[in-house]
Order: sequence, then C-alpha cells, then structure tokens
Amino acid sequence: MSVRAIRVISWLVIPLVIALLLGQIYLSVLNEAANVFEAILVVASTLLSGLIGIGLISLGLLVAYRRPRNPVGWIIVGTGVTAATTDFVESYATYALYTNPGSLPGGEIMAWLSNWIFIPVLFAAPAMLFLLFPNGRLLSRRWRPVFWIVILSTCAALTTSIFQPVLNDPPFVGVVNPLGFSPPQALLEPLTWVGWPMMAASFLVAALAMILRLRRSQGVERQQLKWLAAAAAVLPLASVSGVVLYYLGFDTIAGYLAVFAIIPIFLAAGYAILRYRLYDIDIIINRALVYGSLTATLALVYLGGVATTQTLFRTLTGQGQVSQLAVVVSTLAIAALFNPLRRRIQASIDRLFYRKKYDAAKTLEAFSLRLREETNLDALGDGLVSLVRETMQPAHVTLWLRPREDDR
Repeated sequence: MSVRAIRVISWLVIPLVIALLLGQIYLSVLNEAANVFEAILVVASTLLSGLIGIGLISLGLLVAYRRPRNPVGWIIVGTGVTAATTDFVESYATYALYTNPGSLPGGEIMAWLSNWIFIPVLFAAPAMLFLLFPNGRLLSRRWRPVFWIVILSTCAALTTSIFQPVLNDPPFVGVVNPLGFSPPQALLEPLTWVGWPMMAASFLVAALAMILRLRRSQGVERQQLKWLAAAAAVLPLASVSGVVLYYLGFDTIAGYLAVFAIIPIFLAAGYAILRYRLYDIDIIINRALVYGSLTATLALVYLGGVATTQTLFRTLTGQGQVSQLAVVVSTLAIAALFNPLRRRIQASIDRLFYRKKYDAAKTLEAFSLRLREETNLDALGDGLVSLVRETMQPAHVTLWLRPREDDR
C-alpha cells in the first residue's frame, strides 16, 4: 500500500473513531441520567478507554506508515476501530431499547451487532499477532494450518452469534434477531461446539509459536519478541479471573478485565515494531519481577504482623477490637524490611533469570578485589584477558600494552 493511501486512511479513521467516542459518551450519559455518580463514572471510564483506543489506532497507523508491508500495523488499527464500534453500538442499543424505547431507529440491529462484532478482537487479532510478529511472516510453512484454523474457527464462532435466533448475552437478553431467519439448529449447534473451543485452542497454539520464535531469535528480533511476550504474560491470569468473575455475576468487571488485558499486547507489538529503546524491556521485566515479588512479600508481612500482634494484644488485654499498636508495629516492620528484602529479591531474580549477567557481575567484583593487591603486570594482563573471555565471550582477545616513555 502506498504512503498516500495510508494518509487517506488516517484522515478517515481518526475522525470516525473520535465521532464514535463522542457519540458513546453522549449516549452513556443519557443511559445513566437517573444516577449522577454512575453517569460520571461511566463517562470517565468511557473517556479513558476511548483515549487508549485512539492512541492504539494512531500507533497502528504509524506502524503501517513505517512498515507498509507488515500486517501488524493493520491488525492494530482494525482492533482499535472494531473496539470503538462495539462500544458505540452497545450504548446506542441500550438507549434505543431500554432508556428511551423507540426514540432511535435500529435498536435491534445495534444490539445484534454488539453480540458478535467483538469476537475477532478477543481471539483472532491477538492470535494473528502471535503468529506473524514481528516480520509479518509465519515461523515456517508448517504453521499455515494454524493460521487457517484461527480464521475458520473465528468464522464458525461468528456464524453462531450472527444467526442466533434470540440474543442471550446481557444486556440484550431476549432481543429477537433482526435478520428474521436462522439456519437449522442442527447446523448451528455443531458450529458452537467446534468454533469456540477451536478458537481458544488455536489461540494457545499461536502463543506457542511466539514462544518458539522467541527461543530461536537473536538480536533486535529477540528484543521485539520480549516486548510482546512480557505484555502477553498477564493474559492467562486475567483470562481466568475474567471467566470466574463472569460466572459469579460480575460481567462488567470481567469485560473490562478482558479488554484491558489484551490492549497491552497490541501496544507492545506496535512499540516493538518501531524499534524505539528496545533494550529497556530487560529493565522493565527485571523491575516488574523484583517489585512484584517485593509487594507480595510485604503484603504478607503486613497482614501476618497485624494478625500476630492483634492475637497477642487480645491475649494480654482481652479486647477484640483491632489495635492501633498492631498497625503501627506492622508498618514499622515493613519500613525496616523494605531495603533488605529488595536487595535479597534482586539478587535472587538475577541468579534465577539473569544468570550470565549475575555471573559476570560477580566475576568483575572478584577481579576488582584482586586488582587492588596485584603488582605483577604479566599476571594482571592474563587475568584481564581471562576476565574478558569469561564475561564478554568474544571470538578473539588481544591485549596491547602501551610502552612507557623511558622505554622508547
């Protein structure tokens, strides 16, 4: 695609998404007009998600402009536009069917669209990123069946949702399909049992392809894949939490969790394609591991300290209320343990995940101690060469010593 065509698409897509966002905010305010607090909350969350979506689309267009032959940019753009359209049609259908019935035309059509338009965003788009990132090509020809399984399973899931006679997903449970016809249930039910499981399975296999590509990659490509892998690392936990919350009745929270767990994948993919400060990902992963473990440890220390101190206080005084002394003691314990724990956790993370770097740091530290006491120049040169070979592992090492002035 030419650069001019990409510019024209940008001039069309960005205003369209902004218009959809403003329309969604207006309809959301009307839908929550009875409760001012909920209306403010909905507007804030809508504005936040809308701005993230605009940033995501802009990033995708920039990637498409810089790498027009790479489909990653277009996948990001398509995901952002589809997500914005999904939010708008849901707000439109809610207003047309429930808030002010009959005030706007096409409420059933919008509810029907919101029932299936989001499916490619949740499964097909991330799976395609995993398969095609970062160069826009599959890992090998053997992965072509996985590519087509992703497409066919997504089409099967879309078919079951498009031709569903009566919608059964909130908030449009009971709305009749505006198409007016549907294929026989004997055809739709097998597609339901095949489409959704195959889509989930192909998603996992696509993630496996990304992991294999990461293990075989080197240099810049490895750093790019690290960004995508780091963003996708939170997806399994978020998916399990979303499913549990959905079946517990917290569908709204589950929906937000699913969306905001997928967005970092697209952001990381676009950022990595642009190759800006790629090597910062090692620092980010290291800090995330260290401070995540530190936060969990300090939380356990705090809760355990409060419980232990409260038990002792209850035993000594006989009072059952939460003692301020327990809170103060636990807070002081956390303040005292913060730096020692951080240093220990940092050392453990370096030993487990950054072994080469950790060994190199230890070797340099040992050599610096030896350097203070060594007086033999030949032994010092041999030690320096050994140090370079052990830490840097070059193909060849040569040490040149500059002659002294009096030797000349």
